[in-house]
Amino acid sequence: MKAFQKKLIIEQLSSTLNRFKILKTIIPPQKGWIRAIRDALGINGRQFAQRLEVNRSRITRIEHDEVTGNVTLRTMHRAAEALDCVFVYGLVPKTSLQDTIKKQAYLVAKKRMMRVSHTMLLEDQGLSEKEKKKAFDTTVEELIQTMPKSLWDV
Repeated sequence: MKAFQKKLIIEQLSSTLNRFKILKTIIPPQKGWIRAIRDALGINGRQFAQRLEVNRSRITRIEHDEVTGNVTLRTMHRAAEALDCVFVYGLVPKTSLQDTIKKQAYLVAKKRMMRVSHTMLLEDQGLSEKEKKKAFDTTVEELIQTMPKSLWDV
């Protein structure tokens, strides 16, 4: 995939993900979403089990698994449907995709610069701090622009 295509994909996905930023501030109910919605609707465990076509003990397990993070996506979809809800699943970046790429580019550039600086010192060709900074910034920018597959090897 060409660099401009990657950049376009990142921009489009970032635009979509920006709408979900607010979700990072939402704290799930202590007993989980299923139990919270079920309680709010006044649906008891037996009734919910009937809606899901499972036995009552399975409801206890599903709600426990949701809280502990062991519930499957399929189960969440089924539970949401039984509660007349839509199950929403997604990944929301902690910062932004661009920031994640930039952070990784810094790591890669730092490693590269350490290797190059060491070799140049051995050859008595050390760079000034200003030259090092410029070379580092150029490397970071190049990594961000080209996004080589090796960017994520570090």
